[in-house]
Amino acid sequence: MVRLTNSPVYAVGSESDLIAAERTVDNDTGASEALRKRIMIGSMAENPILYSVAEGIARVTLNRPDKRNALNAELVAGLADALEASQRDPAVKVVLIAGAGKDFCSGADLANLQKVANNGVIDNMSDARAMADVFLAMRRHRCPVVAAVRGRALAGGCGLATACDLILASGSAQFGYPEVNIGFVPAMVMAILRRNVSEKQAFEMVAMGDVMPASQAYFAGLVNQVFSDEDFDKNVEEYVAKLAKKSGDALYLSKSLLYHMDGMGFDAALESGVHMNAIARQTDDCKRGIAKFLKKD
Repeated sequence: MVRLTNSPVYAVGSESDLIAAERTVDNDTGASEALRKRIMIGSMAENPILYSVAEGIARVTLNRPDKRNALNAELVAGLADALEASQRDPAVKVVLIAGAGKDFCSGADLANLQKVANNGVIDNMSDARAMADVFLAMRRHRCPVVAAVRGRALAGGCGLATACDLILASGSAQFGYPEVNIGFVPAMVMAILRRNVSEKQAFEMVAMGDVMPASQAYFAGLVNQVFSDEDFDKNVEEYVAKLAKKSGDALYLSKSLLYHMDGMGFDAALESGVHMNAIARQTDDCKRGIAKFLKKD
């Protein structure tokens, strides 16, 4: 990967400087070819995604603060590449997604909304599928994917946060699916939203299109933890650091089993549990954990 100004942060952006970048790419462990091809040499401010790895945590920052980190094709592509790089890197134990500036993500970029209005069905399906692929990559990722939401997470931005395995919110954060107010539907995230909250709550959220404070999102089951604005960064760091210290094998198998059980009947879910139980017992982490536990006695 290309290191910018000797910084541990990588910039994921357009392919405009591909040739120059390829000449200086390091052979970092776990760096995906797709990500390398999207790295751009230049100012960090020019890149829609910033990516770094330290102490087992892959930090993915939505980097369009002047646009409230609104979603466009370049940002979505960069996010997909960062997820792929973290998936391939054995040093990564947790993926943390945050927004630069005051907001997490305000939804679709205005220019993108104009394009949606003018596109045909096929083009719009292609555009929507790019975001759907990001949601799938997050769900299939071997590591927990955590959203750190400060400020607003609205429309597609709320969908992005909801697609994460865990959501940490600042006390003043706001969530909402206001698409109905412009005659639109938060269609793809509906598959995730109804698995996070009750059916009636999910319908109210998308039908009313209201903006919720973090406390309301927490009580609805959408948000895992709400931290004070003053201590938000500190609490997030402590939370993901604690998560990163857990057994990587156990986290991966737990996440895989949890989502694999979607739509299963009780008998089938139990049988999947039997198989996963047997697999977990064979992992090195489990063997070490049992040995350590028995040694205490």
